[in-house]
Amino acid sequence: YLAPPLGGACAARLPQGPLGRWRPTDQTDSRESGPSVPARRPSRSNMSGQRNSAAHGENSSRIIRVGTRKSQLARTQTDSVTDMLKEHYPTAQFEIVAMTTTGDKILDTALSKIGEKSLFTKELETALEKHEVDLVVHSLKDLPTTLPPGFTIGAICKREIPFDAVVLHPSHAGKSLETLPERSVVGTSSLRRAAQLRRRFPHLEFKDIRGNLNTRLKKLDEKGDYSAIVLAAAGLRRMGWENRISQILEPEDCMYAVGQGALGVEVRVNDTTVLDMVSTLNDTGTVLCCIAERAFMKHLEGGCSVPVAVHSVIKENQLYLTGAVFSLDGSDSLKDTMQTSVSTQTQDEDCSDDVQHVGITAKKILRSSQTAAEKLGMHLANLLIGKGAKEILTVARQLNDAR
Repeated sequence: YLAPPLGGACAARLPQGPLGRWRPTDQTDSRESGPSVPARRPSRSNMSGQRNSAAHGENSSRIIRVGTRKSQLARTQTDSVTDMLKEHYPTAQFEIVAMTTTGDKILDTALSKIGEKSLFTKELETALEKHEVDLVVHSLKDLPTTLPPGFTIGAICKREIPFDAVVLHPSHAGKSLETLPERSVVGTSSLRRAAQLRRRFPHLEFKDIRGNLNTRLKKLDEKGDYSAIVLAAAGLRRMGWENRISQILEPEDCMYAVGQGALGVEVRVNDTTVLDMVSTLNDTGTVLCCIAERAFMKHLEGGCSVPVAVHSVIKENQLYLTGAVFSLDGSDSLKDTMQTSVSTQTQDEDCSDDVQHVGITAKKILRSSQTAAEKLGMHLANLLIGKGAKEILTVARQLNDAR
C-alpha cells in the first residue's frame, strides 16, 4: 500500500516552524438563554421573499438561536461559527443557547460502553425539534451518519488539521510515544486510537480517560496515572493551546475519526431561511471528504463501539479515501485506498432542497461531485467487507461489550 500524497483541501498541514496560535475573531453575544418562543414557519407563498430578505440582512426581527454544548471548546467553536455568519449577515442577531448532553453527564464510563449513538447530540436535537434553537454547531465526528427525520447538516466549515495529537506529562517533555519508557500509560477512551497505537507502539499501555478537553488535560497534569494522553489536534489548536502538543500523529501512525477536525451545522430541513444562511459556510473540499468518510462509516455500520479510521485528501481533482478497520488490540486489520474524480467548483443554482448525502445538504456544491464522494465511501466499504471487515468489527464489538 502506497499512501496518496498528503495535502490539498482536506489534509491541513501544520505550518513550518513554531506552531502559531489560533485566535478567534471578536466574540458574539454568548449569553445563555432559556427556551424561546417557537419561530413561525414561513408559508410557501412568502418563503422565497423571506429567504431573499434574510440573505440581504433586511429581516433583522428574528433572533437566530444557536445551540451548543457548555464546554469551553464547544463555546469557542460555536462563537467562531457565529462570527463567520455575522460576516455574511451583519444585521442578523444571534444568541447562544448552551446545554448539557448525555455524553457530558456520564464521565465514569468509556464512550464505547455507553451504547448511545447520539451521546453529544440528542438534547441539542430535541431543542432544535422544539424550535428552542434554530441551528446547532457540532464537532462533525459527534454526529451519527443517520440523522433523525427532519434534520440535516446544512454546512460543514473548512476543516482544521484532522490528525490526533500527543500531549505528554511535563515529566516526559521532549519525548515521543516511541521513546516513552516501557509500560508507560497513555490515556484515551477511543477504541480507534487505542487499536492503532497498540499495534504501532506495543511497549505502551492504554487506559480510558474521560471528560472535556480541560478535564483531561487537568487529569494528565495533576495525577500520576498517565505519561501522555491522545487528543484531536483540532481542539487544542482552536483553544490556542498548541504549546501543549508534543507530537502530531500522521496517518501512518494513527488514522483519524470520520469527520474529525470539521464543524457541522445542523438545522431543520424545512427551515429554508436558516438553511440558506448557513450554506454560505460550506467548504467544498471539506464537504466532499466528509461525505466520503461518512458514507464509508455508514456502510460498515460502524460507530464509537468499533475501531474504524479514515484518511482523505483531494489532489488535482482526485478524491483519495483510505479506510481501515481494526481488532481491539490492533493485531488484525484491513486497510485500502480508492479514488474518484471530483470538482471543487461551485454551481450558481442551489441543489434541490430534498437532496441529502449521508445527512448533508450542501447547496451550490456540484451534485455530481457529492454523489461521486458518497459512492466512493460505499465502494471502499464494500471492498473491505469483501475481505472480512464485518467479521473483524463483529468480534471487536462483542469483546468491547464483554469488557
